[in-house]
Amino acid sequence: MEAEYLDGLNPEQRIAVEHFEGPILTLAGAGSGKTRVLTTRITHLIHEHGVDPSSILSVTFTNKAAAEMRTRIRRLLGREPAGMWIGTFHSIGARLLRRHAARLGWTPNFTIYDADEALRETKRTLERLRHSPKRWNPKAVHSAISSAKNQLVAPSQYEKMAADPFSRIVAEVYPAYDAALREQNAFDFDDLLVKPVELLRDHEEIRLAYRSRFTFVLVDEYQDTNHAQYVFLQLLTAGDDAGNIMVVGDDDQSIYGWRGADIRNILDFEKDFPAARIIRLEQNYRSTGRILDAANAVISRNTKRKGKTLRTEAGPGDLLTIVSTLDERDEGDWIGSEIEARMRRHPDVPLRGYVVLYRTNSQSRAMEEAFRRRDLPYQIVGGTRFYERREIMDALAYLRLISNPRDAGAFDRIINYPRRGLGDTSRAKLLEWAAQQAMTPLEAALRADEHPDLRGGAAQSFVTFAGMIQRYTALAAHIGVGELIEKLIAEIGMVDALRDEGPEGADRIENVNELIAGAADFDARADIDEEDRVEDATALDMFLQKVTLLTDVDRHDPDAQAVTLMTVHNAKGLEFPVVFIAGMEDGLFPLARAFDEPDTLEEERRLFYVAITRAERKVFISHARTRRRAGEVMPGRPSSFLDPLPKHLTDELTTPGLERARHAGETRWSRRDPVTGAGSLGYRDRPRTSGRSPRFEGSDDGVYIDYSDAQDAPRFVKGERVRHPQFGRGVIRDLSGLGQELKATIDFDTIGRKKVVLRYANLQKEL
Repeated sequence: MEAEYLDGLNPEQRIAVEHFEGPILTLAGAGSGKTRVLTTRITHLIHEHGVDPSSILSVTFTNKAAAEMRTRIRRLLGREPAGMWIGTFHSIGARLLRRHAARLGWTPNFTIYDADEALRETKRTLERLRHSPKRWNPKAVHSAISSAKNQLVAPSQYEKMAADPFSRIVAEVYPAYDAALREQNAFDFDDLLVKPVELLRDHEEIRLAYRSRFTFVLVDEYQDTNHAQYVFLQLLTAGDDAGNIMVVGDDDQSIYGWRGADIRNILDFEKDFPAARIIRLEQNYRSTGRILDAANAVISRNTKRKGKTLRTEAGPGDLLTIVSTLDERDEGDWIGSEIEARMRRHPDVPLRGYVVLYRTNSQSRAMEEAFRRRDLPYQIVGGTRFYERREIMDALAYLRLISNPRDAGAFDRIINYPRRGLGDTSRAKLLEWAAQQAMTPLEAALRADEHPDLRGGAAQSFVTFAGMIQRYTALAAHIGVGELIEKLIAEIGMVDALRDEGPEGADRIENVNELIAGAADFDARADIDEEDRVEDATALDMFLQKVTLLTDVDRHDPDAQAVTLMTVHNAKGLEFPVVFIAGMEDGLFPLARAFDEPDTLEEERRLFYVAITRAERKVFISHARTRRRAGEVMPGRPSSFLDPLPKHLTDELTTPGLERARHAGETRWSRRDPVTGAGSLGYRDRPRTSGRSPRFEGSDDGVYIDYSDAQDAPRFVKGERVRHPQFGRGVIRDLSGLGQELKATIDFDTIGRKKVVLRYANLQKEL
């Protein structure tokens, strides 16, 4: 068979493929054909050099990638590469452990615990050690154990480092948890990385046997390896220049530091293998010239990189378009309308050719609602729909019970969340008594102190809970849904409960904040859904109806034509003809905390680079003048990541929604640059920050923005005539409260006197 598989390779790809012995680092830029290089090199080793497939170990980062590589190699060879190991680090680790479990004290038929079961075992371990899971959240404890394992920190080492109460609890739980896994002949997901390291490190004959067997090791996405994976490869390849190891990756696409990936693994490859050959794949086969020039300009600001410049033969292509929008709703509406317009102009690009990328999952809510209003099919990758997320369903269960006290399902879901000392036994007793007395669960909870078998503490907790629900049922008839949810979340301590869950809790808090924002937006735009109202229904009833209709829509068929919505992290490795990058504002992308952490800021910039390089033909980048977060309307500032984009590569446009706001007189938020005199297009100017978080508090120089008291809202006085979007015209009779709680009592011309919260009411002065 002739080496036809070499045809079509560019010079750099061919060098990487034909490299035979010794270590090699292949820096593969976005869209440079790295999968082709890996599969073709394996084929070349077998076909040209006579390497036994069983001597080859190829490590990928997804099972899908492993299956695709094996299929390609089979097609190129014309036969099955029998004996070759190809898979993820975890699948290869499991294979090793099946073969050698006895050396570690397990049997080959061990169980692999998934995340939920590992969490349950952590909880059981806490209870066995007489530590309350109510005080020491099992998820936070397990998160700490998981991080320690991936850094190869043993229980004895962790104990020596424990310096605060939480770490000392973890230090006690960690060895007991591991002992429980061993006792049950189980490994957790992290063990599939850690235990193979122990196996190779502590058993020389096994280590030498696998070094002898796997004479060629290939690793994809090397920039995303963590410490345990790094040590595993070092043990397997002897960690010197005698190893025939090929790593492929892109330091400019290292975006998983938050979960343990260490960019130093790829940056320091030559230190581990001094004689390593370095090949740069810079020919891009995906994007047009302007897209690549923009990406190169962005990533050049990073200092921790080996450096490369992507090039293409696809021609210059379209300019990148930077879009100024009014708010997140306007942003979603504009993206939906632009997709519809482009589909008419470019019928060759199907719906699946469009993707909307965002930094945080919480941003999907506005996009989903905008697409639903347009009946535009979409699918979310890498997460559940907003209203189906656990923390959102918990909050909504409270609202359902407040709205309908007979909702037994909502009662059951939230009676002990956040935890209030009501276990399964107490709940079972109450529900049984409720059935006997023909009461709803909430009625029974209100009278729990009459229950013959409930102890005092549990009975009082039931009564207190029921009383709280009754209070909010009465309150719902008088205040907006946004304010109701905000008060409720604060009273039940939901944010504190989520924060105790560890790193994942931060994202859940953000989602709860977005729920509050969505409810406040519902209040502000209540007139839009006026035709859906029914007699005697409260605003809360209507909000829940709206949410129910959103969540009851059947999921789209994954094979159906649909626009894709996803975070930038989930988009890595994918490509689309048209890419929308939403929410490009300082504090959101990059995240605010990145300004205090230079390494994090560089990773955020790499994330933006990844977003741009997903595009084949066209990139849109949108930012909002204001964005509602946790019920507050916060002014936005275009991301500092946009600064490096050369002007000749971009064009700018403003959405009709923002234009209408300007013409309506809202350009009072604009401010001219004190040096250049240039207008800020609706944004207050403040200096770019470097190495620190942007300040959001007030300042004597008038540059910074005070978000806490909504200083940008129009000032109102008693006796002033105003216009409300739902209630019409009226006169302010009284003002009460301060800051976020400022309220106005208004005599409306048609419906009489009402009290509104100014930050939600969207009042306009009658000029």
